[in-house]
Amino acid sequence: MTANPEVVVIGGGPAGASAATVLAQNGHRVRLYEREKFPRFHVGESLMPDTYWVLHRLGMLDKMKSSDFVRKYSVQFVTDTGKESQPFYFFENNPHECSQTWQVVRSEFDHLMLQNAASHGVDVREETRVLDVYFDGERATGLKVQNPDGTTEEVFPKVIIDGSGQSSIISNRLKLRQPDAKLRKASVWSYFEDARREPNHLDEGSTLVLQTKGKKGWFWYIPQHNNIVSVGVVSDLENLFPKGERRSLEEIFAEEVANCPAVARRIEGSKRVTDFYTTKDFSYRSSRVAGPGWVLVGDAFGFLDPIYSSGLQLAFRSGLMAADAVSEGLKNGDTSEAQLGSWGPEFLKGMDRLKRLVYSFYEGFNFGTFVRKFPQHKRHITDLLIGDVFKDSLDEVWEPMEIVQAEIREKELMMANEAAEEKPVALC
Repeated sequence: MTANPEVVVIGGGPAGASAATVLAQNGHRVRLYEREKFPRFHVGESLMPDTYWVLHRLGMLDKMKSSDFVRKYSVQFVTDTGKESQPFYFFENNPHECSQTWQVVRSEFDHLMLQNAASHGVDVREETRVLDVYFDGERATGLKVQNPDGTTEEVFPKVIIDGSGQSSIISNRLKLRQPDAKLRKASVWSYFEDARREPNHLDEGSTLVLQTKGKKGWFWYIPQHNNIVSVGVVSDLENLFPKGERRSLEEIFAEEVANCPAVARRIEGSKRVTDFYTTKDFSYRSSRVAGPGWVLVGDAFGFLDPIYSSGLQLAFRSGLMAADAVSEGLKNGDTSEAQLGSWGPEFLKGMDRLKRLVYSFYEGFNFGTFVRKFPQHKRHITDLLIGDVFKDSLDEVWEPMEIVQAEIREKELMMANEAAEEKPVALC
């Protein structure tokens, strides 16, 4: 019979695996429960360059460098009229190797992360379901789990870290989940073989963001190894799934491709190699990051939006920041909410900076226009795009961005007024 762990981590995704690895590196007894058997499918394939420092700390860099994952040097935007921006090359900000990152196949990447956690001493238990989390008031005190053979057992750690993804076991139990009313989006995606890639090595692994006609939505276009490209559309929930209208995912995807010639050209002649997938209303956060004896990390805390590929970056950062707070608390005998959630304010500042950038995109923000008008802030924009969002100097960019946004709104209003004036008037 193994000793009770000091910390139990629920979920073996990037957030849970990161938190577990750091705690094990710090000498704590950590057990991780994962309900599935890895490798398993998951969407969300693009890393931000700032994840380099996380991967370095976790001892993952050599594994990534020797992997088949496609190298990513930039992100590029395509307008609804088909105009392509210059690529935002991350190395222009910093010529260090940290400015190159990867497009990952999540089944392979998450498996590497879980194996890495085990190699650092984490007691990883796959195909093990958490049936219940026990509370004494607001304090989490233990768990009931079901083992792969169907037997159950109870475990009583000092701290429980919930990295259960959108299942959000503790957040749902305590009713902490808060949807983002401004980001009621949906997505439909699939994977294609032999789709077009950019011709040179710097751009062939670039993430492309391509707007649909009328800026009603956008496509991600993420090259992967084995000649596969992940292609997905994101739009308002009501736009993709109107009430009272029944369409297959294939029909929805085809209609959106027709609204985006830049994507249609790229996938013409390719072969779809998976089913279509969908997810809806995925933007939310919990009202707390922690409580006495428990912490939320990754998607168990919240998810922003796929537009800038920030999901893995925020998962990693929450996992590391939470692990540091938990480790300090265990060493000091303090597992209070104040201690376990001490990382929350800094994390939320970074998340909110990304959220402002997301809101701006959906309000029509144009990177090219902004950089031409305020070239001195290109570095700040690039910092946001690489995920280096946990520094106050970035806040200098918001006032100039608002100036550009106001000009865009004024231009759109003028065009709308001109269009209204040109409408023929019915004569009575």
